[in-house]
Parts: sequence; C-alpha cells; structure tokens
Amino acid sequence: MRTGYIVLTYNRPDALLAVLRGLAPQCGPGDVVVIADDGSRPENVAAVRAGLPRFSARVLHVWQPDVGFTASRARNLGAARAAADYLVFMDGDCVPNPRFAAQHAQLAEAGHFVNGSRVLLSPRLTQEAVQGKTDLARLRASDWLRLRLAGDANKLTHLFAWPGAPGRVERRFHWKGIRSCNFALHRSDFEAVNGFDEVYAGWGHEDADLVLRLHHQGLARKNGFLGTEVYHLWHAEHSRSGEAANRQRVADRAKSGIIRAEVGLAEAFHTTETVVTELNR
Repeated sequence: MRTGYIVLTYNRPDALLAVLRGLAPQCGPGDVVVIADDGSRPENVAAVRAGLPRFSARVLHVWQPDVGFTASRARNLGAARAAADYLVFMDGDCVPNPRFAAQHAQLAEAGHFVNGSRVLLSPRLTQEAVQGKTDLARLRASDWLRLRLAGDANKLTHLFAWPGAPGRVERRFHWKGIRSCNFALHRSDFEAVNGFDEVYAGWGHEDADLVLRLHHQGLARKNGFLGTEVYHLWHAEHSRSGEAANRQRVADRAKSGIIRAEVGLAEAFHTTETVVTELNR
C-alpha cells in the first residue's frame, strides 16, 4: 500500500522540520510526503528547503497564496498531488512517534477511517525539540515518565501499542476527539466525499464536517490511541472568531445526509494559483 503523508504548514519552519525529521525514517521509497503550505513567507519556505532531512520517499512542496486561514483548501491541494492509495493527514507542529507509520498501516482497514491521537507538549519541551536539543524519538519510557511528572507531556499513551484496544471502533458520529492533525483514510473514501469542505471559513470544525460526511458514506471511525500518537508542539491558540458559525454548520449538516463537500478535492484539481516543487528528486 502506497501511503501519502499530507503535512499542513504555515510560517513555522522550525516545527515543520521537527515533524519531517520524525517522519523521514518511517517512509519507504513508494511513499510520498506532501508539504501542504497555506501561504508561508519566502524566507520560511527557504528555511524548510535548506533543512529538509533525507527521505527515501518523494517530497513535494505545494504552496498557495496567503489569503487567511484556509487549511481545508491547503489539505485538498496536497491530497490532489499525493499519488497514493492511503492518505495520512498531519499538521506541521505534530511530530510522529517512532511507531506512527507502522501503527497507521496496521489500523488501516476497508470501510474505516482512523482518527489519530496526540500528546500535548509544554512550551519548554517544545523549544528543546525544535532547537534539536531533545530528540523526541530517542526518549526512553523513563524519560517520558519524568517529563509527564514534570508537566511537560499530558499523557503516556504513545508508549504502548494495542491495536485491539476496547473502544477502538465507533459506528456513530460524535464530536469528541476529532483530530485532523492526525487522520488517515483510503484515498477512494476521501474522493467519495470530495475531501475537506472549503466553505468553512477560519479555524474550527472542518475536520468534524469531514468525519460526519464519512459516517454518512457508511464508514466507521477507528480511534488511533495507543499507537498512532503525535507529539503536539506547543503554540498560542489561533483566533476562533468563526468557531461558532462553523460548529452550527456541522450541527445543521448532522440532520441531513450530506456526503460530498460543496467545494473540495475535485475543485482542487482545477486550481491554478498553486506552486508545486519537488524537493528531493
């Protein structure tokens, strides 16, 4: 199975490079990594290209102009360029744990999508990680226990792998724990619902909308705790001025049977404003 990793980013090259350093050893030559850039400034794009770790997989940088928070569109543009059977969506501030790719591959199943899990890191540990002073992939269980007790990590579920854990599969839609920063599904299912819906403006709930429409399509949710965790680097909260309107849109759609995004993946194939660069071939 060829896997495409779509990594969303915006003007945070140090965090993105930490994510890519964690991902590089886990990718095979048949995989593809797409940096879905929501309009980073030229100096930040240059920093990523200069610091790119060695990948055996193909690495693409897909950039669109900065017109505000348009994460759905950036992800769709990235997915449109990912020639892969299975898609794993990540955020550029979420460093994968060393078993991340293997656990996603193990959980992949027809008729299901995987809603991954995350470990929240403190500002102090985040700073050490992005500066290269702490290699999160090399920390031992005893190190993580110490960090948890010190308040530098909010949980330790990434230390265990249990594919058959209770509560893994959910058949009905609910809001709790939906994470587009760590989310995987077969490309055919993503195409069937037309990807993320770009009608959502600003931060919030475009991921819940995708999950809702996947449920309407007949898919079940697999929760990715105890295996697929990413280390979420600390950052100040984004503006949530549009959150209430976005939440209401999802609530309204929950009463319908909507499956396809109004403006989504199909429309991304016709976008002409993007700049696509192959970084390592």
